[in-house]
Amino acid sequence: MGTQDFNKSSIYSEETKESLENGGASKTFDDDGRLKRTGTLVTASAHIITAVIGSGVLSLAWAIAQLGWIAGPAVLAAFSFITYFTSTLLADSYRSPGPLHGTRNYTYMDVVRSHLGGYKVQLCGIAQYGNLVGVTIGYTITASISMVAVKRSNCFHIHGHEDKCSISNIPFMIIFAAIQIILSQIPNFHKLSWLSIVAAVMSFAYSSVGLGLSIAKVAGGAHARTSLTGTTVGVDVSGSDKVWRSFQSIGDIAFAYAYSTVLIEIQDTLKSNPSESKVMKKASLVGVSTTTVFYVLCGCVGYAAFGNDAPGNFLTGFGFYEPFWLIDFANICIAVHLVGAYQVFAQPIFGFVEKRCTEKWPESRFVTAEHSINLPLIDKPAFTINFFRLSWRTAYVILTSLIAMIFPFFNGFLGLIGAASFYPLTVYFPIEMHIAQAKIRKYSFTWTWLKILSWACLVVSLIAAAGSIQGLAYDVKKCKPFKT
Repeated sequence: MGTQDFNKSSIYSEETKESLENGGASKTFDDDGRLKRTGTLVTASAHIITAVIGSGVLSLAWAIAQLGWIAGPAVLAAFSFITYFTSTLLADSYRSPGPLHGTRNYTYMDVVRSHLGGYKVQLCGIAQYGNLVGVTIGYTITASISMVAVKRSNCFHIHGHEDKCSISNIPFMIIFAAIQIILSQIPNFHKLSWLSIVAAVMSFAYSSVGLGLSIAKVAGGAHARTSLTGTTVGVDVSGSDKVWRSFQSIGDIAFAYAYSTVLIEIQDTLKSNPSESKVMKKASLVGVSTTTVFYVLCGCVGYAAFGNDAPGNFLTGFGFYEPFWLIDFANICIAVHLVGAYQVFAQPIFGFVEKRCTEKWPESRFVTAEHSINLPLIDKPAFTINFFRLSWRTAYVILTSLIAMIFPFFNGFLGLIGAASFYPLTVYFPIEMHIAQAKIRKYSFTWTWLKILSWACLVVSLIAAAGSIQGLAYDVKKCKPFKT
């Protein structure tokens, strides 16, 4: 096992130094001295689809049931448009001061620092990394629910649909955590493209299964009770529950479109020719339009199949029992997808902490040294291990898993994460940075409508957060930690 220091001076070759002095890039390195980026439209689209088509799709039938045939699809369409529009603004902010030839920014916080500065950088950090932590917790919950659903599906098939088939989530959260501890040793986002492609395929697979089963149920003559306004007061829910659930469903839909937190990190994997912003805008269009089609189909067809009684998670809430092997396949796909999606959202957290620690303790070999691991019959080192990376990432996975075990709530947790992150990260910062970058004059027409959009989204986020908090409070009262 060999050791090499992890510092910038050892990374650059003479060729790199010369090319950087001339303001260009070499064949091996980009214009910022980092190894040549290799990301393409395909890999960026895969990253986005992996991040977007996640566990959010599973709650859309329930969300449409709360809002009804009019408001449900309208809210889906509105979030789709806003997400795509603001993602194009954020893509232009990757370089500063200009979107084509400015200095690169590697993280969302770097982008905010370059364009806005001041206290907004700290606010962005709290919003972004708080959201990323929440998403990794939410994915731990969802993956374990899907793994439990496989066992329950087999139990129902053997013992009948009336059997309780009660199975604890805890062992499956431990299994998921063990897998994440291993995958978390992938050094950075640039090494994740293969995992994202696998996860994107899995997301299409389980979404298609859920859609197919819903279509089959409708075609089979199921007459679920639906309405233009969703669940009926006095029949399905009380008046107050109708309001709170409608608010929470907006948060669930916001969560279903969340990927702004990792957009800059995805863009930083792209080749510089053609320009990163142009490719990222195309990738966003591919990602958001593809997921919107799936969302409308899964949400609306799921509502048609289940009506106002749609379960919170239509593949694990056992709206379907048969064919049990297909339900098992779909839930396995969910678990595999979330294994990859967890890493897409966790890598920015890992990178942020490790960068700060390297800057603070540059002389510490525990923090900076990379140890080469040699395997028999292989001449080159198979991989490298950094002891700080190993210990800190393992601790992070264990901590998020413990929180998931204490608060294993699906819909409420997703809604709160979506509400908390949608306004600051998807709307506010992209709009403010665009205004600053494009030097849009205050009180001009463009400035005014951008501000109106921003304020309207703030109101929607506050409403969604209120509904999700109420739902979580209700769940906490019934919860017995480490028992469900």
